[in-house]
Amino acid sequence: MEERREVERTNVDEIAYISGDGASLRCRVFNISDKGAAIELPTKQHMRSIFQLMFEKDRSVRDCRLVWSSGNRVGVVFVDKPAEEGAA
Repeated sequence: MEERREVERTNVDEIAYISGDGASLRCRVFNISDKGAAIELPTKQHMRSIFQLMFEKDRSVRDCRLVWSSGNRVGVVFVDKPAEEGAA
């Protein structure tokens, strides 16, 4: 398979939580870069296209967009929130 990522990912084993619509789902991040991550879910399930990912270790939160899914694994890109108008 041809590698299409712009940035090489680092293998990790971190617990995180996917949140959206007032619910959260525990998951495992198994590789990550500054631009995105691959995530393993407890079971295969439908994912929203946009959600937040909170890392348990440091409680940091990233906005994510779903790029691919295969079984109980998904790939995401991190997206920046649009700057608020009038912000300096």
